[in-house]
Formats: sequence, structure tokens, C-alpha cells
Amino acid sequence: MKKQKKNYLDFVPELSEKISFEKDKTGKVTVLVQNKGVFNRIAQKLFNKPPVTKVHLDDCGSYILPQIDGRRTVMELALIQKARFGEAVEPLYPRFVKYMQIMERCGFVKMKQPD
Repeated sequence: MKKQKKNYLDFVPELSEKISFEKDKTGKVTVLVQNKGVFNRIAQKLFNKPPVTKVHLDDCGSYILPQIDGRRTVMELALIQKARFGEAVEPLYPRFVKYMQIMERCGFVKMKQPD
């Protein structure tokens, strides 16, 4: 019996405990990533690397990151983004799925599989 593939749009993202974020006056979001661990401490001492990495998001990312609450699916978040930005985010689903995959790979979000 074949195992049925799960649709990525049905996954539920939740923010990783490794990050925090802040908004500036204009609503732009900056993700703050703590650089912890032995190699990071060595790099901080030897190469003056910062203890916190700041990642500045664009308008779409700044709007959608605070919407991630651990309850909404990828599809619901994509539709929220579509309602806010309209045609500017087309093609919606391929683009949004790729964005969420990048966020997951960077460790900003964790994906919960659908039931």
C-alpha cells in the first residue's frame, strides 16, 4: 500500500523558539536570531561576529510573520497575504510555499503535519 503524500498547504507553521522579532515604526519586521553554541562563541571572540543576527524582512514577510500563530495552515496564511497584497503576490501558492520552505530551512518556523 502506497503512503499518501501530504499537501504542504495543509501544514501548520509555528514560530521557532530560537527566534524573536521586532517591528519598527513603519511596520517592517526584523527577525532576531541568537547565535549560540561553541562555534558561534569562537567566531564571536575571534572574528567579532555579533551574538544576535538581524534579518530584515520585506513588506510581505513583515506582514505574514506576525500572522503565524501555530493554528493557521499554510493555505490560510497564503490567502491572508493575497487579501492584503492582491495581484502583487501572484503566482500565490508556489511562491508562498517556497517562502515557507525557506523560513523552515532557516529555522524561523517549524511545520506541524496535518492529521
